[in-house]
Amino acid sequence: MRYASPSRKAHASSWGEIKRWRTALLAGLALSWAAVSAAALNVLVIVADDQGWGDLALHGNRALQTPHLDRLAREGASFERFYVQPVCAPTRAEFLTGRYHPSVGVSGVSEGRERLDPSATTIADHFHEAGYATAAFGKWHNGTQVPYHPLCRGFDEFYGFTSGHWGHYFDFWLDRNGRLTKGEGFLPDDLTDHALAHLESHRDRPQFVYLAYNTPHSPMQVPERWWRARDTRPDPQPGSEAGREDRLHTRAALAMVENLDWNVGRLMDGLARLGLEEETIVVYFSDNGPNGHRWNGGMRGVKGSTDEGGVRSPLFVRWPGKIEAGRVVQEPAAAIDLAPTLAGLTGRAFGKSPALDGLDLSAQLLEAAPPRLAKRTLFTHWRGQIAAREGRYVLDDKRRLYDLEKDPGQHHDLSSTETDVSRRLSESVAAWRRRVGLDTSTPSRPFTVGHPSLPTTQLPARDAVASGSVKRSNRYPNCTFFSGWGADDDRVVWGVEVLAAGEYEATVFAVAGERAVGSRLELSCDRASVQATIREPSDTAEIGPTHDRVPRKEGIVYDFRPISLGKIELKAGRQDLALRVHDVADGPGPAVWLLTLTRATPD
Repeated sequence: MRYASPSRKAHASSWGEIKRWRTALLAGLALSWAAVSAAALNVLVIVADDQGWGDLALHGNRALQTPHLDRLAREGASFERFYVQPVCAPTRAEFLTGRYHPSVGVSGVSEGRERLDPSATTIADHFHEAGYATAAFGKWHNGTQVPYHPLCRGFDEFYGFTSGHWGHYFDFWLDRNGRLTKGEGFLPDDLTDHALAHLESHRDRPQFVYLAYNTPHSPMQVPERWWRARDTRPDPQPGSEAGREDRLHTRAALAMVENLDWNVGRLMDGLARLGLEEETIVVYFSDNGPNGHRWNGGMRGVKGSTDEGGVRSPLFVRWPGKIEAGRVVQEPAAAIDLAPTLAGLTGRAFGKSPALDGLDLSAQLLEAAPPRLAKRTLFTHWRGQIAAREGRYVLDDKRRLYDLEKDPGQHHDLSSTETDVSRRLSESVAAWRRRVGLDTSTPSRPFTVGHPSLPTTQLPARDAVASGSVKRSNRYPNCTFFSGWGADDDRVVWGVEVLAAGEYEATVFAVAGERAVGSRLELSCDRASVQATIREPSDTAEIGPTHDRVPRKEGIVYDFRPISLGKIELKAGRQDLALRVHDVADGPGPAVWLLTLTRATPD
């Protein structure tokens, strides 16, 4: 149920305009469908979250078993040096667009900085326009509200979460096509179930399926089967900074990777069962380096670092009968290359203007003697760190130069001897900063409410600002809640832009203990307000830590329940939505996790 993207129109487009746009698009799909029907190719892209290059048996890790991922590499092509960004949202934006993340508005991982510019064309847009059934399952992390939601970025179907991390991996709240629903069981297994169901139900047409797993990202939760399997595995090899390794965390991460491997096996078996194996391109990579100082092939750095360990990822591409089994691509490649390469493999060029940063590497995958790539520089960036890679060399964020062929662990600085290379890469970094706009201010982007594409707008606590005694549950904003209400002036505020004036049904997802009964929740905007009294207590037992294998750094979560506030009249334009809690007895008051606004007066 893909909704029309507002990136091509003003935010205030009417529902009638969108329906006319969709009618025109569908009229043209018969022609584009014919273009892909001969090949009838499917594309399945699988992304792990925080899996390091070294978290695979085929890369030399003796402490885990990954038979299905190893098989994926053996039966297809693997990239020797494939680079992503140091953290989640930037990598995902680059995969989706073929452009460096600062160029498409992604500057962080939370509080709106993770949002992908609406003007950027995604690979899902590309496949949808070619007649593919498109679906995204799992972690999105490039925006929650319209026009950033996956249903507005080329996907017909979405099931997962739009935040940077999720607070609980068992039977917790998820977004299904813009509405909240409860997941079923362990989240990676649930996501795999949905991907398999989509592959089967749409087997009569080409498909683009983006399966973005949430593990081994924390919280470190994994079913007992995989946790106990660690008892039969050898002790892990020490990481590059063994003194910083948390062995319990490593155990959990490797157990989560083995669960991922099992789910990849389910997908491969499912493709074979459906008769889709030979007509499906399967891609597998991770979004950044490992989320801990575990063994990673001797490379320096972990997630968050622009060093090799933080940005080098596995990349496997399988297409039986087309891509030679066991092929190894030696040229350096990056997440920016994935969109143009997938488009090239399926016979339809991706991207018009502005120019893509990535290259179509389909020849490197398909041809017996592919042409050599022209020399180019690849950039990785996070929080002021920039590293530049050209051929065998990397210039790190401290302007130290390393030869990665001889020194992949980055031990021997060559900047004083290879001065020409060092100077050239330094100049490239400066030029890249200017080109992608790193030193220019980012325009303010409010959180949008009321676009007709999605009837319900989700405003998580992540996107709000608290004042007074109200406190956020954790310093990492994703999947947090607010509590600690005291004075009547305590509030949390969402800076929004209401795109369509009218009545909205307001609902707060929260938990409230016995002492919060009788408190009044009030939502106000300008002179309009709506409020409701908490009549009954809810279960305040923590549900996150009960499944944690390692004490979490992120905040706890509860079984948040919807509390209807009633209808509020909102004017169009930029404004502040403020939530207050009145008549709070002793205690922190309710824990507020999410506000939803559902349009009661649609066009």
